[in-house]
Amino acid sequence: MAKKKFKDLGTGAKIGVVVLSAAQLALQGAALKDLKERPAAQVKGPKILWFGLSFMNFAGPCAYFLIGRRK
Repeated sequence: MAKKKFKDLGTGAKIGVVVLSAAQLALQGAALKDLKERPAAQVKGPKILWFGLSFMNFAGPCAYFLIGRRK
């Protein structure tokens, strides 16, 4: 099966890709900003680990916000 290029997608699919990409970047940016500003004592585990995990699509930043932070 040949991979489709962005130019070969329909309008709806292109919009979906752009919206999901923007959401991913915003979520990752928020996670990285929070990691930078939050003291290490308020993060569960090493901050460098969460930094790396934040680059795993939606799963990394979501995991950080759900289980990586202390209250």
